[in-house]
Amino acid sequence: MKKQIKNIGKITAIYVRRSVSDKDKGNNSLSIDAQKEECIKFLEKGGKVSKSSYRIYCDDGKSGKDIAHRPAFQQMMSDAKDGLIDKIIVKKYDRFSRNMREYLNVTDQLDKYGVGVVSLSEPFNTETKEGRMMRNNLLNFAEFERETIAARVADAFNTKARETGFYQGGKMYYGFNSERRTINGKTGSVLVPSERADVVKTAYELYKEPSASLKKVIDYFRENQIDTSSKAYRTHRETVVMDRTHLSKILKSPLYVRADKEVYKFYASKGVEMLDDVEDYDGVHGLFLHKNADGSEFIKLGYHEGLVDADTWLAVQDKKARNYKVPQNGNGTNSWLSGLVKCAHCGYAVHVYYGWNVSRTKQWRYYRDMGAYNAVGCKKYTLKLRPDNLEQIVFNAMCERFNSLTIAKQEREKGDTEAELLKSEIIRSEDEIRKLMDKLSEADEVLFDYIQKRIKELHEKKSDIENRLAARERKKKSVDTSPLSEPLAKWDELTVQEKHDVAVTMIDVIRVSDETGVDIQFSI
Repeated sequence: MKKQIKNIGKITAIYVRRSVSDKDKGNNSLSIDAQKEECIKFLEKGGKVSKSSYRIYCDDGKSGKDIAHRPAFQQMMSDAKDGLIDKIIVKKYDRFSRNMREYLNVTDQLDKYGVGVVSLSEPFNTETKEGRMMRNNLLNFAEFERETIAARVADAFNTKARETGFYQGGKMYYGFNSERRTINGKTGSVLVPSERADVVKTAYELYKEPSASLKKVIDYFRENQIDTSSKAYRTHRETVVMDRTHLSKILKSPLYVRADKEVYKFYASKGVEMLDDVEDYDGVHGLFLHKNADGSEFIKLGYHEGLVDADTWLAVQDKKARNYKVPQNGNGTNSWLSGLVKCAHCGYAVHVYYGWNVSRTKQWRYYRDMGAYNAVGCKKYTLKLRPDNLEQIVFNAMCERFNSLTIAKQEREKGDTEAELLKSEIIRSEDEIRKLMDKLSEADEVLFDYIQKRIKELHEKKSDIENRLAARERKKKSVDTSPLSEPLAKWDELTVQEKHDVAVTMIDVIRVSDETGVDIQFSI
């Protein structure tokens, strides 16, 4: 027979909790002192009790959505498990939890410990099946209320995020503070540059260079003793020191870009919902990237000014996308093409290895496909193509690329006939729109509708031509080839690392295989 544990030495637990939202509502009945007083009075109904006969477990400023982050509650459950507690008194059951499933799990566990729970507000206790049924019904309503409030808050946030360019609160972004401003008759928080804004600008300028990496940017800040810590990156209390993870997020965020029409097209091409018209992208203001309930994303122009020009920001996005698909794997030590050569079949890196003849008097280099060691496996471990041959092929291609860029630059300086035609089309469209606008005041209903329709068509045509012109001008931007002229001319005098730096500047990736040959993708 199981030995019964006597209640000698056990105490009554009083559990009190108040969340931040209870404080904000000014609900005095749920104050910590009020809860303690009511619970103690309940104990004294049977006579005066000593302070040693009960213990108060208090979680002030803790949410009721879970128990994991409430230290006093965790201590109370531990004491109950150790057999130190006889029963628990609370003002209301929702002081335990607003989550139905969690509450049932807790009370079920307390039942196993032989601990009852008494509520001062609900006329039942957990010792009877009727009381447990009523408890469950009330908690169902409490959980429904919490979920409804959360849904309303989320809907309100989503609505405001769509309607205005104000900062919606929550985490504070690195490089910004917020201040209250009135814009278009509405008052809200607008992001303004903080003392760390220059860190963001420097990070973008450094990282856009072809040979730069996240580590090199971090090292630059450390070597130059630039303070990158901030108390405002995630919360207003946490001090954050810049690391590669934080830096990567900053370099990806549209918050910092001075968004122009090219940035609009960048996100539109990704299927992101664009709330503002392309004409509103003025090259000054930053962007907020938000998520809908279904996980899809939308972009809203902010009222704040960005920190980084669009060209730099887009260059960084291109580089990050490239690095994600084709990760670099070190400096040029064994070959100046290290980190650039990938297998055309599997996409894995191709590394340089060394071999010797039997007498170890002669050494040669060869390529080994890392994809062959993968679980899926590639075609072969060792390639017939030798590093010496590939390096010569790539160098010749780099020289040809340099010459073609120089010729293209000279041709651009002569003028762009097609661009001039597009500009003329824009002028003609604007002129026709202006003439139609002058006729609106004298038009009858039929003519008014026709003029409005025609003006809309002209605006759409003008917007399309402007996008084509911007795309052409961006595509035709001259590449400064002057830094490449000297190293290519003195190639044999360069070190392996210097050759590697030039190659990284010009090339995205080199895909090779014995079957398909060599495919070089240039970044310029």
